[in-house]
Amino acid sequence: MTAETPTRAAWTEGVAAEPGAAKPDPLLVADGVHRSFGGLVAVDVDHLEVQRGAITALIGPNGAGKTTLFNLLTGFDKPNRGQWRFDGKEMAGMPAYKVARAGMVRTFQLTKSLALLTVLDNMKLGATGQRGERILNGMFRPLWTRQEREIEARAEALLERFKLAHMRDEFAGSLSGGQRKLLEMARALMVQPKLVMLDEPMAGVNPALTQSLLEHIKGLRADGMTVIFVEHDMDVVYDISDWVVVLGEGRVIAEGPPDSIGTNPVVIDAYLGRHHNAPRTQEEEERQLAEAQAIIASEEGDEDGGGGDVDG
Repeated sequence: MTAETPTRAAWTEGVAAEPGAAKPDPLLVADGVHRSFGGLVAVDVDHLEVQRGAITALIGPNGAGKTTLFNLLTGFDKPNRGQWRFDGKEMAGMPAYKVARAGMVRTFQLTKSLALLTVLDNMKLGATGQRGERILNGMFRPLWTRQEREIEARAEALLERFKLAHMRDEFAGSLSGGQRKLLEMARALMVQPKLVMLDEPMAGVNPALTQSLLEHIKGLRADGMTVIFVEHDMDVVYDISDWVVVLGEGRVIAEGPPDSIGTNPVVIDAYLGRHHNAPRTQEEEERQLAEAQAIIASEEGDEDGGGGDVDG
């Protein structure tokens, strides 16, 4: 897939391309979020803002802490310290189901569809505030049948949008990997969220479905939703994102529009190693030459010494 550099969104003008950059209308703001496992620091985010109504890519080498950050922000894990606000509401310490009810939903690297339920039933499970889920209400069908019909109609409309309507009565376990990704994204929309967090939505997807997924993600932005997605394919990042946040060893090491990230030396160092292709100064070359000569001289001395012992 060949990606063209997208036109910068208007809101990015005047926003500094640096870690912790302030955004004009942030939906999500995180401060001092830290998570360690023993002596390993997985996440150490000093300050991060996510712009409302934009698509933000979260990238970084393997082990940079991207999924861990998702887990922390959505209540699937607890930080050692830190605070974050979603649409002005404090979220730290809130359990995952309440985070979703607040309008902040996420998908997973490995899809979480319920294989032995139909595609339609998987969709209906995603709706919140269902009256029939309460024990007493569940005993009196007239109290929730109208809402049930509304939920089913909304589920069928989303299945139609994601081109899964023909699979509505099939078991979710019979779907292909790409179709399960589509189902999980569609089910997330049953919550009617403000923010959708997608963890590697293209991983394991047949190339034939990749473009369809990309268009669906763009469609979320067109519908007024905010999107954060984790991705390793830079063509995808350049194609659909308005802003890119780069994690390295758990920290935000760079931010900026997609066209500025690919040439950022800090990002290149994080992916390829520091000074991997940087020109050396004359002093560095002389020092390295002297070190190499010393090693050669030492090895030659060892060989001479060893030979004397043998001859003796």
